[in-house]
Amino acid sequence: MAFKLTTPGRSLRGMTITGAPKLVIPICTLIQLAVCGICLVTSPPFIDRDKQSEHGKTVILCKKGSVIAFRIVLGYLGSLALGGFTVAFLARKVPDTFNETKFLTFSMLLFCNVWISFLPVYHSTRGNVLLVVEVFSILTSSAGLLMCIFVPKCHVILIRSDSNFIQNHKGKLLY
Repeated sequence: MAFKLTTPGRSLRGMTITGAPKLVIPICTLIQLAVCGICLVTSPPFIDRDKQSEHGKTVILCKKGSVIAFRIVLGYLGSLALGGFTVAFLARKVPDTFNETKFLTFSMLLFCNVWISFLPVYHSTRGNVLLVVEVFSILTSSAGLLMCIFVPKCHVILIRSDSNFIQNHKGKLLY
């Protein structure tokens, strides 16, 4: 849609020029801060003891507070991830010379798969394993994003440095 809006003569072309796309990240961040702030004020996390998960031991847990608030926060983050994946998927047909969306699409697909598989595992584990599941999911999704986005760039910069010059792409550029 962004590429169709920038064609001359479109009435919505001004939205892409005025800087409206630059407002998306601050607005989404403010929404996230508001949702998290409301959740923390209405039902803050608290310490709980679990004597049943491990025999003869007491496990101290940090409870989330309200399950509904936790699900609202996860739902918002999930909708942002799904929206990012959808936009990257739809924009993957951009000319290949400066196309980053193929890497973004694959990294967002990996990110969404990690967190979709995280939900049933998270709800079925107890005790110390719960922390391991959380940390593994965070590290896997972060490493997947970094590997899918930055490794191809490092490959082009370090190994295929001859393709970094604009002279190699002059015939391929589309205006």
